[in-house]
Amino acid sequence: MDTYSHIIIIGGGLAGLTNAIHLAKAGVPVTLIEMNTYPKHKVCGEYISNEVLPYFDFLDIDIDALQPTRISKFNITTQKGKCIQSTLPLGGFGVSRYVLDHYLWKKAAVAGVQLLCDQVTDVHYHNNSFRIKTAGNRVLTSDYVIGAYGKRTQLDKTLQRSFSYRKSPWLAVKAHYKTDFDSNTVSLHNFEGGYCGLSMVENNVVNACYLATYDSFKKYKDLGIFQKEVLCKNPHLNTFFKSAESLFNTPITISQINFDKKKPVEDHVFMTGDAAGLIHPLCGNGMAMAIQSAQILSELLIKNYDQGLITPRKVIEIDYTKQWNKAFSKRLYAGRALQKILLNGRLQELSYTIANTIPAIVPKIIKQTHGEPLIC
Repeated sequence: MDTYSHIIIIGGGLAGLTNAIHLAKAGVPVTLIEMNTYPKHKVCGEYISNEVLPYFDFLDIDIDALQPTRISKFNITTQKGKCIQSTLPLGGFGVSRYVLDHYLWKKAAVAGVQLLCDQVTDVHYHNNSFRIKTAGNRVLTSDYVIGAYGKRTQLDKTLQRSFSYRKSPWLAVKAHYKTDFDSNTVSLHNFEGGYCGLSMVENNVVNACYLATYDSFKKYKDLGIFQKEVLCKNPHLNTFFKSAESLFNTPITISQINFDKKKPVEDHVFMTGDAAGLIHPLCGNGMAMAIQSAQILSELLIKNYDQGLITPRKVIEIDYTKQWNKAFSKRLYAGRALQKILLNGRLQELSYTIANTIPAIVPKIIKQTHGEPLIC
């Protein structure tokens, strides 16, 4: 016999867990399926803009309990090591996904979310409802499905999402380190073919996460050699890695990261977080965007549930798409534009000159990739 839930969420990252907590808080029956167990490290910049704090307060998420690092400054360096410094208009905080996701998972359980550790293998929509199959031989049905499974999975091909058939040239690498570091600063350091973000999370641990083109990496095919021969040509990264002690046996990696445009709704599945659209890490705000996408969708689904499911599915899909585009399309465009500039050595140097001539321009650019506080 099939198991029924009004809403099923596929994926237990930031977007999925925030969705689940918000819906459960409003009394909406919700099941979340996550293939991994927690705690678990994830490839991520691990910096979150303070814009999410009012929403976290609404959800009774006590971020202070995780002892995050408070961040108010931003540095960016060119491949040659020239540095641009600025303040962050709203500020932010650093907390590891290892700690945050586990906290949210436990919070979801307390809120009444049905949590399943399993892998979804098929999603089928028919006659205004969904049928979901899992690797654990579960069969579930639901009225709505939320795809919160991250950057790229086999489910994208199941749903025939166009970007899933194209190869992507990007490789992401992340590890944690112990070293002396300005806890108040998030920094971004460019190197040939990519850029590396450094910021502190809880317990005085520094997260180093970089994105590189596969073309720049493939002739080395070894992360240690690539770090030494390419990243460390930036003098700031050279200084960091010479003094830093890695807390991981080996870095964790993700390949085939795709920054192509995605649709917020695919075959009637609502997409949130990275499944809906991935901002370039150089913008440093993907975690806040994932959380906000969960807020937008949750409010639409709660309103419909409270009104007795009278709103046609198509209307909700159109509303979500409109609100998602209003919140994020300009940010994603800004991220793509900034990446083109920062991966070009000559444009980097020109940007450095402009930023030092007109310092006020940097906070204004940062604001293009950040939102306003999420008031509920």
